[in-house]
Amino acid sequence: MKTITKFVGLDVSKEGIAVAVADEGRGEPRYIGMFPHTVEAVRSLVHRLASDGVELEFCYEAGPTGYGLYRLLRAMDMPCTVVAPSLIPVRQGDRVKTDKRDALRLAQLFRAGELVAVFVPNEENESLRDLVRAREDAVEDRTRARHRLSKFLLRHNRRPETKLSAWGAMHRRWLDGLKWADRREQVVYQEYLHHLDEIEGRLKRLEAAIHLEATESERAPVIQALQTLKGVAEVIATSLVAEVGEFRRFRNPKQLMAYAGLVPSEYSSGVSRKQGRITKSGNAHLRRVLGEAAWCYRYKPAIKGKIRKRQEGQSPKIQDIAWRAQDRLHRKYMKMVSRGKHHNVAVTSVARELLGFIWAIACEAERQMETSTAV
Repeated sequence: MKTITKFVGLDVSKEGIAVAVADEGRGEPRYIGMFPHTVEAVRSLVHRLASDGVELEFCYEAGPTGYGLYRLLRAMDMPCTVVAPSLIPVRQGDRVKTDKRDALRLAQLFRAGELVAVFVPNEENESLRDLVRAREDAVEDRTRARHRLSKFLLRHNRRPETKLSAWGAMHRRWLDGLKWADRREQVVYQEYLHHLDEIEGRLKRLEAAIHLEATESERAPVIQALQTLKGVAEVIATSLVAEVGEFRRFRNPKQLMAYAGLVPSEYSSGVSRKQGRITKSGNAHLRRVLGEAAWCYRYKPAIKGKIRKRQEGQSPKIQDIAWRAQDRLHRKYMKMVSRGKHHNVAVTSVARELLGFIWAIACEAERQMETSTAV
């Protein structure tokens, strides 16, 4: 019996799911209706659409509702694709947006193969991603709290008599010793300082949890291997693993670079070929930590101190990749700067190549994990 495929577009929101179906061929998709966003309603929908000789394929946009619907459908043995919202084709001049129209458009584009799927992490990887992003949020909150406090002090012309390293131990002792004649200003100052202390305490707790994951979790060997690279300490290595997941799902480092949005944009026509800034169309969290790590390659290659300690116990192959990364990326940075390139451009270029070395080390670590598990 011939099997018929129905392509189901889901426009998912907090309270409801708009459903549209596109049959095989070139016919117009049809709108099924709005259903509650509950497990029971989804199961009822699947049973309603399913029949003998019919295969269902679902799709919906990645968004704030997460991957719960994807996992529910997969548990029911239903194919489901989570698509990238930023890569959905948009008709020029279309100014009407409703849940119904979005569901119909998703079903139509899904049937035509015009949608790009996103990587769906497993539950363990998603929880690790939540952890490192919570730390990232705490760092942003600390920066805002420091700015509020420093601007309050600037407005009242309160500054140390000698130059101190901002937010270091001596600076903190100076802050603790400040007194205010006006009781209202004293209250404001104490609240700003207390808020900063709360954030720093939260940051320490999150970093302790990240340390536990980096040393005892299932993905700990990959995290430890990545730390052989210069500029990739515990937090950054854990962030890389959390954002990428399985590194070997990328066939080559160029695919990973595109996933991070670090490849140059291009506009070519005929014999004309123009390349511009990086696309920034990928994972922004991954791109940020790579940029942070890339700054370390301004300095000459060396294996000492913390890097030497992080490389202890790693295989010679991984250590060799890490050393070649130091040598090549430092020379690349110095060459670009000496040619007059802005240091930000040089660091971005270094970050792109650094991701290639990260891919090589992570894939090697994953192979070693697979081999040790098989034995």
